[in-house]
Amino acid sequence: MSQTSSTQGNQVGLYTCQNCKKVNLSKATKCCRCDTALAERDFLSIQKAWALLITAAILLVPANVYPISLITKQGKVTEDTIFSGILHTIHLGMIPIAIILFIASILVPWLKIIGLATYLTAITFKIPMSKRTLMRGYHIIEWIGRWSMLDLCVISLTVALVNMGQLLDAKPGPAATAFALVILFTQLAAKVLDTRLLWDRMDSKHDSN
Repeated sequence: MSQTSSTQGNQVGLYTCQNCKKVNLSKATKCCRCDTALAERDFLSIQKAWALLITAAILLVPANVYPISLITKQGKVTEDTIFSGILHTIHLGMIPIAIILFIASILVPWLKIIGLATYLTAITFKIPMSKRTLMRGYHIIEWIGRWSMLDLCVISLTVALVNMGQLLDAKPGPAATAFALVILFTQLAAKVLDTRLLWDRMDSKHDSN
């Protein structure tokens, strides 16, 4: 049988270890490098990814509606949501910081959810989209995901540095937990998905090659 560029590993008796990416023979039950159990495809990974992504989308509402930080100054409590905190930094003249917070706290989480939803929809419903484009988008989502924690890092530093008892005190608000879970679930949704399903469920004519 002649092999073309569209021939897949499982068609010639080869499996890729999802842990260390080592190519193994299909007759092997465990990876010869890291001893991880081998499987041809994880078909349940689509349902897992959808469940995590929908949960993240739901949690994004309280993460943006409820206050993410509580600052007590001389007995007066000031609550800031993600958006109001960005506006506050703009009023203080810290435009570059406001831009960074907007990208990390609002733009990136929404783009991750929309991007993952597009990716999962393309696989689930076999939408004719370029596989190369989808894979590039998937790797970008994985790469930018780590920067979504920037807002929580700022809050953590503020809580650690600004603490003067009744005069000045900073605490994370209820939205901080929801926002952290949004980041966690979107990251897990990207990690649990078996990307090999993309190449199985879409026609090769839709590839950009």
